[in-house]
Amino acid sequence: MAEWNDTQQRQSNFTGASVPKTGEVFDEGLRKYMLGVYNYMASAILLTGIVSMLTAQSGLVFAMFDPATGGPTLFYWAMVAAPFILVMWLQFRIFKMSVTTAKVAYWVYATLVGVSIASIFIVYTPVSIAQTFFATAAAFAGLSLFGYTTKKDLSGFGTFLIMGIWGLFAAMLLNVFIFQSPLADMIMSGIGVLLFAGFTAYKTQEVKNIYSQVRGNTEMMAKTTIYGALHLYMAFINMFLFLLRFMGNRE
Repeated sequence: MAEWNDTQQRQSNFTGASVPKTGEVFDEGLRKYMLGVYNYMASAILLTGIVSMLTAQSGLVFAMFDPATGGPTLFYWAMVAAPFILVMWLQFRIFKMSVTTAKVAYWVYATLVGVSIASIFIVYTPVSIAQTFFATAAAFAGLSLFGYTTKKDLSGFGTFLIMGIWGLFAAMLLNVFIFQSPLADMIMSGIGVLLFAGFTAYKTQEVKNIYSQVRGNTEMMAKTTIYGALHLYMAFINMFLFLLRFMGNRE
């Protein structure tokens, strides 16, 4: 009887190899899926970094600021608005567009972000930028691991985090154009780090849960891979920029 049970639990194929159990197949598929998400995210961060450095080194970054006043030019605001408009369009349309279009939009977005943040290379020292980047990477890895492994349902925090992020950016715009308070800027930077830390864990869990809904559907898996990478990329970049305000040494 025991031998019959063993045979049922681990059947062999014609080559003699064991057929994996359903749970093992699911876990392996999930591992590959999440690896694809992280690969897309890391590639976009690399692209953003390269574009940002090239923009700074080429001198194009100086076109973003008025040499007389030091204030932002129309080109600067165009570079800030372009990635924002593109990412909003991508988020709302990604499941209605082709996989190729989604990929192109994703890489264009990462490129535009690289141009828009190029000024960090003329404001902060290279050493402090590198230190902040590695600190962000370490924090992101820990937060994403927590989101992936925790048994606690984080979906309830989603609305709070998203509303908090929108509120934060609205407050930052008010501070830029009206209040212009350095203290308020630092306080909002601290809030930003906390919000995007929570967003990282929340989105990681969401991306993990999405896999069970789309596995087996090649097109949807490709689209949700880009969708997940996009949100984790945004979490990383924003957490890095907010941390840089604390850790960055100015030139």
